[in-house]
Amino acid sequence: MEEKTGQINLIVARGTSLVIRDFKTSDPYVIVKLGNQIAKTKVIRSCLNPVWNEEFSFSFSDPAEVLKLEVFDKDIFKADDKMGHAELSLQPLVAAARLRQILGVTTAAAAAATITKTTATSIDGMPLRKIIPEDDNCLAADSIINCVNGEIVQNVWLRLKDVESGDIELTVKLINLPPALPSK
Repeated sequence: MEEKTGQINLIVARGTSLVIRDFKTSDPYVIVKLGNQIAKTKVIRSCLNPVWNEEFSFSFSDPAEVLKLEVFDKDIFKADDKMGHAELSLQPLVAAARLRQILGVTTAAAAAATITKTTATSIDGMPLRKIIPEDDNCLAADSIINCVNGEIVQNVWLRLKDVESGDIELTVKLINLPPALPSK
């Protein structure tokens, strides 16, 4: 059994242009899965552009797993309707954190200090990696992994699959990085 030693905080921020599953609207909620861990947002009644702003914590192991999202329309007298799904690989986030560790760069100021031989003091906003939308991911727009207040943070818009329209905005914060696997 693999030990889960990494931790992320996930903010399910909002959805835009979600599909209609009731008469003129939907009652959306999101189920998030990471391995065997599951979290669910609250239901937002009669809304195609819901704002959840709900935060969840998940543990993970290395190699990093895939975060899975499913969006549903809440129904009372029948099964909830599917409104799309998406996935987000955590590997780029973990890789950016590992690179930062390997290089020993903890701040943007530290990087500047190395060049100018001055003292480092600040890290905020240092971009570590850019991920672009491709066929093998669900990104709706470019996603930047930054170092913010000493945390590795990725803001991302995911395009829902198997549905006419809909995007979900997430913020993923790497709280604890699992130890690196030994080299072979």
